[in-house]
Amino acid sequence: MKRKLTPKQQRFADEYIKSGNAYQAAIEAGYSRNYAKAQSSKLLENVGIKSYIDERMAEIASKRIMDAREAVELLTRIARGEEKETVISSTPEGVYESQKEADLKTRISAVKEILKRYPGDDRLVKAQIRKAESEADIAESKAKLLRGGKDNRQVKTDEYLEGLKAILKDE
Repeated sequence: MKRKLTPKQQRFADEYIKSGNAYQAAIEAGYSRNYAKAQSSKLLENVGIKSYIDERMAEIASKRIMDAREAVELLTRIARGEEKETVISSTPEGVYESQKEADLKTRISAVKEILKRYPGDDRLVKAQIRKAESEADIAESKAKLLRGGKDNRQVKTDEYLEGLKAILKDE
């Protein structure tokens, strides 16, 4: 059940969100200076006020903080030259403001940032994945041997593993 705040408590919470100062928020909400000085920290401990502040802060954060999708969309607009920046030029005749698309260096940088998130068909990534899978296979084989392998199998496996390592080095 959600607790209902008094108008004064709600005003305190709203003022606290704005300033981050409990004492000042209490005064702005209409509490006396003496009460604010002695009890403002206790107001923050009130379960109803605390949950109200937490909910409001979550709302504010979700509206103001860019999520990953928005970041990639912005990078895409920059890379495509769709995002314009304001340029201010000064000449003897006066100051002029104009819009221009990002320069080539900035656009390339945006493309690199996007590709970091979506590696796609990159040969280096494929090689790294293949190497990691091979190392996992090697570790798995060694673990099986340690659990109960015989000496002869261990020798054969070690030879096999050394051969795999040589192949990986050549790649």
